[in-house]
Amino acid sequence: METWDAIRARRNVRTYRDRPIATADLDRILDAGRRAPSARNTQPWEFIVVTGRDQLIELARVWQGARHIAHSAATIAIAAPLSTDDRQAGLIQYDLGQASMAMAIAAADLGIGSGHAAVADQNLARTLLGLPSTHFLAYLLALGYPADKPLVPLTRPDRRSLATVVHRERW
Repeated sequence: METWDAIRARRNVRTYRDRPIATADLDRILDAGRRAPSARNTQPWEFIVVTGRDQLIELARVWQGARHIAHSAATIAIAAPLSTDDRQAGLIQYDLGQASMAMAIAAADLGIGSGHAAVADQNLARTLLGLPSTHFLAYLLALGYPADKPLVPLTRPDRRSLATVVHRERW
């Protein structure tokens, strides 16, 4: 798939076919996240790949909106160092967003759907994933082949129009 097609085909997928993802495809998705830009090239991310069904079911409990994690073929847990500096914490969040989007687009390019989730229960996440006390679990990125329809470029996305989003020179 071309990059523009992958961007237009990417959508939040939260129901998945019962089909594993090849290790080479998972590695490609992870490599896309690793290659994402970051402030001062700090690369603050750590990726934990979870594919075991029992572990995915437990991981889905870290947030009430993460139920789809239990049914994914794989989920990437995205962790980062804790920071007491507000500016650094903001940069880390921005960097993690870039890594997440790079992985979601790489997945779409392979026909693999993705659905992100937040994390509320850091203690459970720490227990399940063995995170060190210096890090927190920021996000989950569930992956799997869509159960409803394959990923294809959307011609009418549920998005605000370009004219309402873009301001030129000034607001």
